[in-house]
Amino acid sequence: MTYTTLTTQIDDGILTLTLNRPEQMNAFTVEMAHELVDVYRSASANDAVRAIVVTGAGKAFCAGMDLSRPGNVFGLNEDLQPTLQDMQERLDDPEVLQGVRDTGGLISLAVYDCTKPVIGAINGAAVGIGATMTLPMDVRLASDKARIGFVFGRIGIVPEACSSWFLPRIVGISQALEWAYCADILTPEEALQGRLIKAIVPHDQLLAEAHKLAHRMTDGRSPVGIALTRQMMYRNAAQPHPLEAHKVDSLAMYYTSVNDGKEGVRAFLEKRPAEFTSRTSTDMPGFYPWW
Repeated sequence: MTYTTLTTQIDDGILTLTLNRPEQMNAFTVEMAHELVDVYRSASANDAVRAIVVTGAGKAFCAGMDLSRPGNVFGLNEDLQPTLQDMQERLDDPEVLQGVRDTGGLISLAVYDCTKPVIGAINGAAVGIGATMTLPMDVRLASDKARIGFVFGRIGIVPEACSSWFLPRIVGISQALEWAYCADILTPEEALQGRLIKAIVPHDQLLAEAHKLAHRMTDGRSPVGIALTRQMMYRNAAQPHPLEAHKVDSLAMYYTSVNDGKEGVRAFLEKRPAEFTSRTSTDMPGFYPWW
């Protein structure tokens, strides 16, 4: 599919997803939100994609919401008076979906549901939604030219894109609150110290390092095993008791052991690389999705 605000390229199983509004520092729009959701959902169903690397065109990753649009710059319908009951009972009603729901959150939920590993390659400024859209990604690498900011307090709004769920889980609640309150622009070193990113990479090596990591995650791995592992980690970690994880782990272990697991054991005993044949598009076990 051709996108207006993005470019996509699949090379050796790795989908490189590039935010592509370089003249506007890849500033975020409602159109970009819908296109990103489509990419993540399509990638989950595409067996040619084993992992996703996300970066920005030009000098920025994403400089936040495009604040130049007329009316409500976040694309929300100011004629409504939404309630929590609306969010509980009418979440997918077109009026709520299009006029109330945070578009950044739609992206985060699409990443959360994705069956493929997702790596953020933060090549420059990542501010506001440019920062929070990276939180559901599994790993974030930052260029030495990157700058990251949870700057919502500067314009009188709150963190979005489900970041109140993701950010404390990544960096701890105290660090998350400090960054949200202070709304500072973080250097890569500060982001690394706060455990937001995995590593700082020389700018001209960022994409290569992200692709290298993507291959380490997926080469010689069962696609179904990877997909189940990703969802188990995110969803089971939020359960109130480990028994809930045990239930899901047991089913996932059972079905992988009787499918790709057999090839994995044979390959180990025969001292050869495994040749896994499962597909996320057709071979996910019957209990998936369990939520």
